[in-house]
Amino acid sequence: MSPELPETSPNGSRNVRAFGLTSLLNDTASEMAYWVLPAFLASIGAGPAQLGVIEGIAESVASIAKLFSGYLADRLPRRKPLVVSGYFVANAVKPLLALTTAWWQILLIRFSDRFAKGIRGTARDVMVAESIDKSQIGSAYGMIQALDSAGAILGPLAALALLSSYGMRGVFWAAGIPGILCILVAVFGIRETGWKATASPTVPPESHVDRDKTSTEGASSSEIGRTSSLRLPASFYYVLFAVTLFSLGNSSDMFLVLRAQSVGIPVRYAPLLGLVFNITYTLFTWPAGYFSDRFSRRTIAAAGYLVFAAVYFLFAFAPSTLAIWLTMAFYGLFYALTTPVLKALVVDKVTAPVRGRALGLYYFATSVAALLASIITGELWKHFGPRFPFCLSAGIAFVSALLLFAARHEGPISVRN
Repeated sequence: MSPELPETSPNGSRNVRAFGLTSLLNDTASEMAYWVLPAFLASIGAGPAQLGVIEGIAESVASIAKLFSGYLADRLPRRKPLVVSGYFVANAVKPLLALTTAWWQILLIRFSDRFAKGIRGTARDVMVAESIDKSQIGSAYGMIQALDSAGAILGPLAALALLSSYGMRGVFWAAGIPGILCILVAVFGIRETGWKATASPTVPPESHVDRDKTSTEGASSSEIGRTSSLRLPASFYYVLFAVTLFSLGNSSDMFLVLRAQSVGIPVRYAPLLGLVFNITYTLFTWPAGYFSDRFSRRTIAAAGYLVFAAVYFLFAFAPSTLAIWLTMAFYGLFYALTTPVLKALVVDKVTAPVRGRALGLYYFATSVAALLASIITGELWKHFGPRFPFCLSAGIAFVSALLLFAARHEGPISVRN
């Protein structure tokens, strides 16, 4: 069983693979730095509270940028500049971590990195949806995410190989190498999918509008062309509520690394924690996307939330270091079952002209909730220890899974004048 990527635009297959390669290289660079960041923060006198602020703000600014990027992606005739500029800025600032001496400097760098991610993220996902047949959108997102998580395997391995000889600052400098390659692939490998110059500035041409299921009430392409404002359906907002609630318990993964260190796993093994997590993530991401094209996306995503609940419950009590290692590997299944599937679910709920808006709202709401989650987790950890915030996150994930299981199946919105 292998990914089949039929083209609905002349550069469809090429684009999906180019996006996959940029994700591979970009995540290699990111994860080289990401998994040693908690130890680096500790070395300059920062702790869990500062980590919570850094990661929370970094991810929330990405969400704001994704909201803005989604708005632009629905209106601009060309989307590639948004994507390329996002990759350029993110990979230009990562090596600057090697020059930092205070936690607020790391905050500024992470701010820039995540803002750039937000600018490119929604526009990229809209371009993917335009490049591939809707019946295989889950498979396409899954393939890209699998390559992304493969980069998250290569990144910790590279960091582990470099740490003993060059130290943490040397790892930050080395992250610039895959970053440069990522920029080159983005510039020369991605093909524009934006509307033609003759198209309406707010509505794509008929060839970019899904002919199957564009409306539950059979709205024609001419009706879409005449519509000046499109409404997002109640089914979209229901899913948005469920995933936003979940995100209130989904703090930065760096708290898992800190928890592992608190129960006896040495700092030098932090990149290996990322490795075991991302092996599972990589192996199961594309199959999850593939099966979501054939079965209920809601059910698959809800199963992912239950995996998250089990992982956080086990981390709360941390029976042994071996249990932590095994649970961290199992944690990758949560990301595999949710990351590509939820994006495809959002695309399912809306028509083509508002994909950017819908994806932007999804990223914005969940990331703002993640900001609160990281700050709350840091504070609860400081006052009550790690067990309470981890159990709270597990409970929130369980409730969110029930909400997804209970959701009614509805197609995309109908279009009204």
